[in-house]
Formats: sequence, C-alpha cells, structure tokens
Amino acid sequence: MLVNDKIYQTVWIEGSTVYMIQQNLLPFKFEIHECKTYWDTCMAITDMTIRGAGAIGAAAGYAMAQAFLQFRDSEKAISIREARQDIENTRPTARNLFYAVDRVYKAGLISPESAMVEAQKVAQKDASDSKTIGEYGCELFKRKTNVLTHCNAGWLAFVDYGTALAPIYLAAKQGKEVFVYVDETRPRNQGAKLTAWELYNNDIPHIIIPDNAAASLMAQGKIDIIIVGADRIAANGDAANKIGTLGRAILAKEFNIPFYVAAPTSTIDINCATGKEIPIEERNQEEVLFQSGIDANNNPVQILVCSPGSKALNPAFDVTPSKYITGIITEKGIVKAHHQSIKKLMEEV
Repeated sequence: MLVNDKIYQTVWIEGSTVYMIQQNLLPFKFEIHECKTYWDTCMAITDMTIRGAGAIGAAAGYAMAQAFLQFRDSEKAISIREARQDIENTRPTARNLFYAVDRVYKAGLISPESAMVEAQKVAQKDASDSKTIGEYGCELFKRKTNVLTHCNAGWLAFVDYGTALAPIYLAAKQGKEVFVYVDETRPRNQGAKLTAWELYNNDIPHIIIPDNAAASLMAQGKIDIIIVGADRIAANGDAANKIGTLGRAILAKEFNIPFYVAAPTSTIDINCATGKEIPIEERNQEEVLFQSGIDANNNPVQILVCSPGSKALNPAFDVTPSKYITGIITEKGIVKAHHQSIKKLMEEV
C-alpha cells in the first residue's frame, strides 16, 4: 500500500532483521519497528505492534527463521524447539501463526537458509491470497453498496491487500460506489484507528460508528452487506474473529443481510472440529479500563475511562456459528460455511 508516497507491506525481512509497521502508534504516527531477534518479533506479536491473522502468521514465520539463524551452537535442537514454543505462545487464537511456524520449522530442519526461503514464501502467499480474495469478494458488490465491517482486516492485518477490505479496494478501482460503516471495535478500537486510517488514505468514503449503533443502522436498511475477517475457522465453518463479531452475525440474520467471512485457507483449521475447540485469548483488563490517544499537543496519552477500582473482562475474540455465515470468501472462491464444502475446499489446497 502507498503511505507518504512510498509503497509498504505490513511486515518484511531484510537480512535477519524483521521490519513491521508499528500499529500501536497508528493513526497518529507512522513508524517502522525493528526486530533483530526472534524474541523481539515474539514481543511485537504479543503487544500487538503487529496484529491481524495474516500479518501475525508472516511475522511468526519470520521469527521461526530468525531462530534458526540465531542458534548455531551444540544446543541448537533444544533452542529451536524452545523458540518454536515461544512463538506459538504469543497469540493462541490465530491459526495462521501455527500454519506459518510449522512450514518454516520443517524447512529449517534442512537449513537456516531454507527456513528463510520458506518464511518469504509464506509472506508472499499471504499477499497473493489476499488480492485474490478481493477479486472474488468484489463480485458481491452492486453498483452502489453500503458495507459494514468489524475490527481491521485490511492490509495492516495481512502482508498486503487484506481480506475484508480487499473487496472494497478492488470494487472502488472498478468504479463501483462503496460506502463503509466502520465499527469502532472496542476495546482497542482497531476499526476507528486502523480501518478508518486505511480507508482515509485510499479515498474510500466511510464513517466511524459506535459499536452499539450497528443494530439501528441495519433496522433502517442502511447496511447492504457485512464482511469481516477471521483468526481461525473450524472444519464445520464456525469462525473466530474479534469480539463483537458474533453480535453482528446474529443481527444480520434478523435483518436478512448477507454476512461474509473473508479469510485465506491458511486460516482454516481442519483439525478443529467446531468453534467450541477454538481457544479464546483473554487479554489484559487495562485495554478495557484505559484508552490511548493524543492530547492537544499531539503527545501520546493514556487515560482511565472506567470506574476506579472496578475490574474488567477482556476476551479478545468470539466465535460465530456457521449457521449465521452466508459464505466464506477464500483465495479458492466463495464457499458455504459447511463442513462438506470446507472439506472439499481443503482437499484442493
């Protein structure tokens, strides 16, 4: 994507150093974060310097390659296994992370150079798959379409293009009139901060809405289609995504609005039978209790916005049952959220 007249991907590697857009500073400041070791990359995934299913996967793949380059002593085998465990423990819900680590680990057993090549392939495939998802998804749009999206599944959440936003970008390039309702997506506000920033920089008409305004807009007939991303999709089509997605899906069913999940096949966990088996990450309560932003002088600030002394529950994801999902937009096409359709799809991968 073009930022300040320069083309960027969300994450990339040069030598043994991983570079990524520092997403915790957006939309107020654009900076590139450097990770010189696999542990640095682990920390960047954990603290959400980088986030989003595909971007996490690519970063995890690079971290695994960094580990193979980093450990060359007699304890290499033990160190590599420990590094793999460290990487896999960073974010438990995202399927792409485990997919990437497994691919790079197997390649690294041949040589560190093979690990690096495989990590690059994982990242390149993520960008390519995202573009193809956009091509399939934009066919769902009419000449004029109002879209609701939740959280950020744009190019910041992947190596490039994104999933839920990719159809929007491509539809706009085709001359279709697309207007996007952007859920703010509490508690971290990825919609208000990241999705809105992406759309603004790409001249896509949009407006940020409070999370609790979606039902009213649907009731008024202002939403034509809903497209969200996913961090893991079970074999039966149940999909885990940012907390609040389930509510959007239930509302869509009530108001007869198509509800699509956009994700590459690398997000599908064929060994996970249903959404009940998907681990749900519980994050720090401070993400709910405090909000971050900038003051009048553009200085970063963090303020308490809840009752002092109260505690908060902070599940990062929820699971949308397949019965609420109209279809899954993948790089192989749009399929039904049904175990037979998914099984057939994965046999073609």
